[in-house]
Amino acid sequence: MNIVFMGSPEFAIPSMEQIHTSSHTITAVVSNVDKRRGRGGKTSPTPVKAKALDLGLPVIEVEDLRDPDFAEQLKELQPDLLVVVAFRVLPQSILDIPKKGSVNLHASLLPKYRGAAPIHWAVINGEKTTGCTIFFLDEKVDTGNIIIQKKTEIGENETTGEVYERLKEMGADLLVEAIDQIDNKSYSLQSQNDDEATPAPKLFKDDCHVDFNRPAEEVHNKIRGLSPFPTAWATWNGEKFNMYRSKIGHDAGSPEAGKLMVKDDRLYVGCADGTVELLKIQLPGTKKLDAGDFIRGYEVEGKLL
Repeated sequence: MNIVFMGSPEFAIPSMEQIHTSSHTITAVVSNVDKRRGRGGKTSPTPVKAKALDLGLPVIEVEDLRDPDFAEQLKELQPDLLVVVAFRVLPQSILDIPKKGSVNLHASLLPKYRGAAPIHWAVINGEKTTGCTIFFLDEKVDTGNIIIQKKTEIGENETTGEVYERLKEMGADLLVEAIDQIDNKSYSLQSQNDDEATPAPKLFKDDCHVDFNRPAEEVHNKIRGLSPFPTAWATWNGEKFNMYRSKIGHDAGSPEAGKLMVKDDRLYVGCADGTVELLKIQLPGTKKLDAGDFIRGYEVEGKLL
């Protein structure tokens, strides 16, 4: 089939590469326009655009998905299928263009975790399993009929970053499998039960503040669910205190919520029902520190607020 691939972030790259090496043809890659990124403020392409150019694939940059000129460009390509990975919500005028529809790779087991941050919320909520879903797009967000799903376990100390790396590769394999099924007309669709849907909205700074008056398991899940980005934080001695890795502190007693404590050269913080052991943290102007380096370099006292 002739495929137009749509994506922007790094998560979409394995999917694009897998399709490129499959029996199908990517006739164009659609991505967001170049923008200023990083501290230097230099204009740079999206990760997908940069990789597409490396692969010699034609790229279409788009700002307004409702621009009639953009629709005309797509129509001229006569795609059999639009394949969307971590892009934007497409208007019906675009969804109507491909002969066989538009499909999306989503990093959750839909209808659970519809929205922009499905991996984060699955880890934050302490889910034991997650996975990938390939489904046909409609105008609503993450509601279309499911073609195929695949599950994977979430380890008790795994971070969102680690699950992300696994799902981007697993999702790419699953996507090509679904595309082959569409080409062969060998798929069967499953509708989503909206009553089972859960939201996974974008996370902002205030969402990432950790309340140590919550149970230890909940605190631990939040820390790993926000790692490495956008990062769990609290304040310590008036400074921002970022937390990247933790585990439940089973044998450290029950200090006051938020109170930092060192025991057997390990760093603990009190929670509502016990402790969380902090393994990797960061203070302003420093690199990420293992707990041992923090203990040796700072006078550990006071509370995380």
